[in-house]
Amino acid sequence: MQASLWAAIARQITQTTGQPFTVEQRLTVSGGCINQGYCLRGGQQQYFVKINQANQLAMFQTEALGLEQIAATDTIRVPQPICYGSEGSQSYLVLEWLAFGRGNRDSWYRLGQQLAALHQAEGSDQFGWQCENVIGATPQLNPWTDSWAEFFAEQRLGYQLRLARRKGGDFPDPETIGPRVKALLGDRQPRPALVHGDLWSGNAAILSSGEPAILDPATYYGDPEVDIAMTELFGGFPAPFYQGYNAVSPLDRGYQRRKTIYNAYHILNHFNLFGGGYARQAQQMLKQCL
Repeated sequence: MQASLWAAIARQITQTTGQPFTVEQRLTVSGGCINQGYCLRGGQQQYFVKINQANQLAMFQTEALGLEQIAATDTIRVPQPICYGSEGSQSYLVLEWLAFGRGNRDSWYRLGQQLAALHQAEGSDQFGWQCENVIGATPQLNPWTDSWAEFFAEQRLGYQLRLARRKGGDFPDPETIGPRVKALLGDRQPRPALVHGDLWSGNAAILSSGEPAILDPATYYGDPEVDIAMTELFGGFPAPFYQGYNAVSPLDRGYQRRKTIYNAYHILNHFNLFGGGYARQAQQMLKQCL
């Protein structure tokens, strides 16, 4: 990684925070599936930095915007965005450093409560978001839409199906699937909730203080059930999390039927990103639902 990149990041941190910062130590840490991650230290300051190609700057901009919107609800902890930018062939996002710890029953229960509070926060009377963002590295389209069934059928499942068919996947035509998804969700018109959008176990954490936090959002206004559904996709969260959520906002009837179609969106996205066995899993999920 060129020295000019780290110098540019240090200058941007200094300008944004008003506190002089010089990189004294740089450690490689996990940055997720698509980014390089680093811990930058200097003096008493410490930051988490994500690095990607320069053409991915918009991805970092929308991540910062999503984190700011979640933080503005004052319901659940997220890392504070510090700054973002590009230097040469690379772009970067600088975030507050959060020290992770080990969760216990109380901390997971509070995570459930706080996520429910996020979902209840006021924000929009339509589904979508103010701009396009990404789910992983895949574009996530967010045009403002009045109907949840239409939004999910067209902008979530339909879009992923079109990508998957172009990649050679043996999937049904979105024009055939769309009406069936709309029929499945036709009686579902939740109040639009600000959702995390990509809430698997790797994007939730308990800090060393015991405080819950969520990370790496793919934010939009949608059905709050999409977040709960995804928590169940890759092994599930601890039981106290669901108890805490239901204590504040009990899940509606029909959730067990809807969660599979909501999670089909993520499995199709995994096929589009990684290929392999995700095709068969997505096919089974679509068949089960529709």
